[in-house]
Amino acid sequence: MAVIPEYLPHRRPRLRLPRPLQIALLVLVLMLLGVQSARAERIKDLASVAGVRGNALIGYGLVVGLDGTGDQTSQAPFTVQSLKALLQQLGVTVPPGVNPQLKNVAAVAVHAELPAFAKPGQSIDVTVSSIANAGSLRGGALLMTPLKGPDGEVYALAQGNLVVGGLGVNGKDGSRISINIPSAGRIPNGANVERAAPTAWSAAPEIRLNLHEADFTTATRLAAAVNGLLGADSAQALDSVTVAVRAPADPGQRTSFVAALENLDVQPGIAAAKVIVNSRTGTVVIGSEVRVMPAAVTHGSLSVTITERTAVSQPGAFSNGQTVAAPQSSIDVSQGSGRMFKFDAGVSLDEIVRAVNQVGAAPGDLVAILEALKEAGALRAELLII
Repeated sequence: MAVIPEYLPHRRPRLRLPRPLQIALLVLVLMLLGVQSARAERIKDLASVAGVRGNALIGYGLVVGLDGTGDQTSQAPFTVQSLKALLQQLGVTVPPGVNPQLKNVAAVAVHAELPAFAKPGQSIDVTVSSIANAGSLRGGALLMTPLKGPDGEVYALAQGNLVVGGLGVNGKDGSRISINIPSAGRIPNGANVERAAPTAWSAAPEIRLNLHEADFTTATRLAAAVNGLLGADSAQALDSVTVAVRAPADPGQRTSFVAALENLDVQPGIAAAKVIVNSRTGTVVIGSEVRVMPAAVTHGSLSVTITERTAVSQPGAFSNGQTVAAPQSSIDVSQGSGRMFKFDAGVSLDEIVRAVNQVGAAPGDLVAILEALKEAGALRAELLII
């Protein structure tokens, strides 16, 4: 393996290389490293660089050119107010007290994400969504809309023709047919970046890698892998998420350094045993590390049927009685035969699923079985109900 003197302790002066050459050698060494194991993953897939992220932008604008599917201005007065303000900026004066009843204009919210390191002049995609009661934005065009960040500064300007995947048709009798969502659309490359978002990319003497999934084992192994290449104390795991790595101060060298570091292989830690249950849909996800201690389970099917009907009581002929409607209910309860199955110590995921399928349990039954196993202390996993 090539030696990078500046990152190794007890370096010899005669081996000191120029900084650009050191970075080049580091890139070469990392590119030549093979896969360490079958489960090794790149740092790029396990973590992200702190501070390198997108920034949310939002704006308010008008979509024009709609085919009668715009806002009903009587119910959305702010659409008329926005249109009047726009016309006034363009030198057109609307007489006081006049409220145009338009059907081809819609008030919309515009949002986009400003990527990290986006520079002025670049284009980004924007999403346009109706705010009021517009039936469809199909065929409309967004007028110039400033997009602001959380600090109130304008970072981009959006304008262009919408691409709407949905379709909405209204009938004169009030009937309506919709396919997908016609009240929202996108404008590819519809906004021009006017200002770069501030970043602390080159300010700190170190970079921090944040794991996508918090894990002390993975963080420790990531730091050890970096130290094994660059030398002791080059990286330090601060907690289960963050690993700090010393990096060159020069922005160009730091970019090459991170590009090479992202391709270093690390073997992540084994995920904790979890069982995730969606109580609304009956979906159950069981991790591969889930185990069950010795337990016996019996689960029968209980069916309850309630029938409601109304009985009508008619009075006799020539009597003063009145017809009375009396509700009648019948309840039928049937109990299916339950079957028992046994789990031995250390039963795996495949055996759990196979045993439950053999008794014909539905997803809802599986949820009940897992909850009972957890309460009995036999389920060696974290049970999450979402």
